Formats: sequence, structure tokens, C-alpha cells
Amino acid sequence: MKILITGGSGLFGQYLNLFLSKKHDILTIYNNNIGNCHLFNSRKVNITNQADLIKVFRYFKPEIVVHTAAITSTFLDGKYSLNEYFKSNVLATEHTVKLSNQNKSRIIYISTDLVYDGNRGSYLSENSKLNPLSPYAESKLIGEEKVKEFSENYLILRLALLIGFGLSHSVSHFQIIFENLSNNKPVKLFTDQFRTPISLIEASKALEKIIELNISNGIYNLGGNERISRYELGRKLVEMMKFDEGLLIPVSQNQSINLAKVYDVSLNTDKLKNYGIKIKSIEEMIIESLTINKQKTSLSS
Repeated sequence: MKILITGGSGLFGQYLNLFLSKKHDILTIYNNNIGNCHLFNSRKVNITNQADLIKVFRYFKPEIVVHTAAITSTFLDGKYSLNEYFKSNVLATEHTVKLSNQNKSRIIYISTDLVYDGNRGSYLSENSKLNPLSPYAESKLIGEEKVKEFSENYLILRLALLIGFGLSHSVSHFQIIFENLSNNKPVKLFTDQFRTPISLIEASKALEKIIELNISNGIYNLGGNERISRYELGRKLVEMMKFDEGLLIPVSQNQSINLAKVYDVSLNTDKLKNYGIKIKSIEEMIIESLTINKQKTSLSS
């Protein structure tokens, strides 16, 4: 299959480059940072420039578009304006979807668990109430609406918290925790935010399977099997790596000023499991991620 990957130098995009290129003909596009894109068929493209996107579609004629490109910051610190979120996460998505539809390409839109209402219980299904609280989450939900409005062949993937180690310049929160603990530095972690984390590796494998199964025209949750707080995730890492547990500092989200308070967006993933897509345990994912991290230099250079 010919697969176009937007956001190819991002945290998730660089893993998709590695996994999807094994069996498919990919074109991965990036903007500010090249990441590992130089190892693959790639182009520097600003996705907010519609003319540049048109050239990419005319040149490559993708059968599938995996749209990961977005501003992903969830902090309410003014780093990005609302207009920047709208241009990158909404308008660029609309343009990408329209071009995909004109090209008869299937589009896989990477959304987020943060579109859900975090006060509605645990293991939320795809039909659960939505209540995005940050400009990022709100723009991703509007992006979902653009996908449904303008595509005849789409899949919306609401992705849980990603754990693992970034390649090249990209860095995950899990990676920051690991590096601080490795250097005997204290780490503050929320006890009152619950997610169903999935590793970058497992998420990439699951997306590869979704492509093979030709799943489309629907919304699907993708996450791990365990509902866990960020603090509990830190404790698992401490136990597995024999770090000093005293370095973990439990805190509440209420102590954070620049953060939209999201308490429980753990995901029910039965809908994808019905297709035979299984995800490893969180312990297995951590071990696998640590193994990959040792090989990171050879993977990203």
C-alpha cells in the first residue's frame, strides 16, 4: 500500500515510519524537525499550506493517509495561540481530509482520549460523553467532525497516553520520568489523573494491523488494558528498575495552574479487540520500550 504519514517527525510519527515502511511504500512528511524521516522517502511540508499539500497528493497519490500532524501541547500557558491550534489542528485537517477524499484515499485520523469527559467514570466507550477541556483536545474533536463531514472512507483513532522513548528530538513524559529517576532526581506525578497507557511500539503495531484489516468508517479507542494514574505508572517503573521510590512525589492536578484538569479518561477498547487486536500488559510494554531504548541511537541516526 502507498501510505502518506503526516507529522512524520513527531513522537508517534517516527515509530510509524519504522513499522509501516516494513511492508508498505511510505511518504513521510515533516516540517520543523526532520527526525528519522531522512531514512525514508520524505518531504519537508508545512501542512497549513494547502498548495504544498496538493503537490504532495499529486506526486505520491496515497492509498492511505495517516494524519498525525498536530500541535499537541495540553498546557494552558499561552505558548500557542488559539489561532495556531485552529490552523494546524482544524484547517490543516480539513484540507488533508478533502484531498484524501478527492484522491479516494482512506484517511486514518489520530485523535486523543482527552476529547472525553473526565468526570464520567472509567473505561469509556466510543459513545461516552465528550468534553474537551484544552485547546488541543477541543481542536482535535473539531478535527474529528471535519473527517466525518468530508471523508467517505475514514477511521478516527482516539489514542490513549503514549509511553516509551522518543526518537531523535522527540521526548515523551514517560521518558522524562525515566531519565530523572535514573539520575536520582525527584519526579512529581499526578495521583488523580487516570489513563490507559499504550506504548509507542504497541500503538504502531495496532495501527499496522488496522491497515491490514481495512477497518474504516468508524471511531475506535486505542489504549492499554490497565487503568492507571501517572503516579502508579511511576511506581511500576521504580519497581521494575529498582529506582529509589522516595524520588516519587505524589501530587494532585489541583496543584497545577496551567493544566486542564482531566481526572479519568481510561478507555474501553473492546471495539478494536473484536477485530483480534490485542495489546500487551503494561509491564510487557515497559520492558519492550526499555529494550528499544537501548537501540535508539541506531534506529534514529
